[in-house]
Amino acid sequence: MIVASFGVFFGALFAGGMMEVARKGIFNPEFFTFAEVMVIFMAVMFTDIVLLDFFNTFGLPTSTTVSIVFELLGASVAMAAFKVLSNGEGLGQIGQYINSENALTIITGIFVSVGVAFTVGMLVQYLARLIFSFDYQRRLKTVGVIWAGISLTAISYFLLFKGLKGASFVSGDFLHWVEARTGMLMLGTFLFWSVLMFLILQFTKVNILRIVVLAGTFALAMAFASNDLVNFIGPSVAGFESYRDWMRSGADANSYLMESLAAAYPANTYMLLPAGLIMVITLWLSKKARTVTDTEVSLGRQSEGLERFNSNLVARWLVRTVTGLNAASAILPNKWKEKIESRFRVVPMNGDNGNAKIPTTLPHLIWCALRLT
Repeated sequence: MIVASFGVFFGALFAGGMMEVARKGIFNPEFFTFAEVMVIFMAVMFTDIVLLDFFNTFGLPTSTTVSIVFELLGASVAMAAFKVLSNGEGLGQIGQYINSENALTIITGIFVSVGVAFTVGMLVQYLARLIFSFDYQRRLKTVGVIWAGISLTAISYFLLFKGLKGASFVSGDFLHWVEARTGMLMLGTFLFWSVLMFLILQFTKVNILRIVVLAGTFALAMAFASNDLVNFIGPSVAGFESYRDWMRSGADANSYLMESLAAAYPANTYMLLPAGLIMVITLWLSKKARTVTDTEVSLGRQSEGLERFNSNLVARWLVRTVTGLNAASAILPNKWKEKIESRFRVVPMNGDNGNAKIPTTLPHLIWCALRLT
């Protein structure tokens, strides 16, 4: 929780570059007046609060990105329809008010990312178990150091080289310097983490895989904070920017077009810091946040237990569809198959006879991943 809290707080500082979605990612602000834009943002915020509170109350999985994108899309389409009908135009004119290309790109990216995360997660999990088996402690001093070095390098790349692009306090010159030397910096990062993990193993009793998990927790919390912060306060920040721009103009609210929202706005750090602090406090004190956490932990456990979300027709159909892929294992020699099977055999612990196994076929792995999803 402490590591996640730091990740959430620092993630809030890196959220500035994602504020574009709320301002101009879904609709074209230059076609809407200040009064109309404020109606859109208010509708989005009311809907977001009611919708996400409902999902969190019952511990249901949801995506704040999907919520904000479709809320913005629905509110802007409704306002555009009202606007064209009031002007005596046909509904076919609504398209010019909506940033259709960008909205389609965002929506497609959401669904593609789910498939990519599902596939890559399954393959990495299979590879990790194949390398370490359940008796992973014996392999920490060999492949464990390399694995930890690669993992921490990937996390560092995500945090520093990718996350810096969204930070409002990082200069463009520094970003160009980092991009020009990414390869060299990544190699140095890998060597640093590998040597550090080796020294920790040699001189301490710390499990280096726990360090990898904590680093991943920090990175995940940081990513969620950057993303969710935009989804939560993005429309409010955009509304505040609209208000300041309209006040400077001195024009009528029903006639002043919000062309300024189409420009690039660096998010103000003084807005991001309090929002990040509120997210950290909520993480510790909110009962609904704990309900969501309980759902995630129960879905991610390895042992058997009561399932909150049962399998469905689509999941079963997908498993049956890929069953034929398991035929590829028939070409492997029996000695290889026995060796692979031994890597997935649970080692005896607390009186266990060691005979328990987990599914190793690709369809079974996909089925397990679907249950976790």
